[in-house]
Amino acid sequence: MNNRCFWGAFAAREPEKSQANFTELLDFFAAGHLSPHICATYPLEKAPEALTSMMKRKVIGKVVLVTGNPNSKQL
Repeated sequence: MNNRCFWGAFAAREPEKSQANFTELLDFFAAGHLSPHICATYPLEKAPEALTSMMKRKVIGKVVLVTGNPNSKQL
């Protein structure tokens, strides 16, 4: 079972608890307790390259698609 199935099933079964968990997660982020590792950024036009990097398991952390940023860091 992948995470998408697990979390999707949980959200369907327990929508109030799922919303509470998501709210708590956003609160942690807003308070600075979480800082996701951004592995690379890609301009939106290079989304296929970003997906390829993820499929080839070159990514450790998050990949961010940006608009209007000429200084993106690519793998």
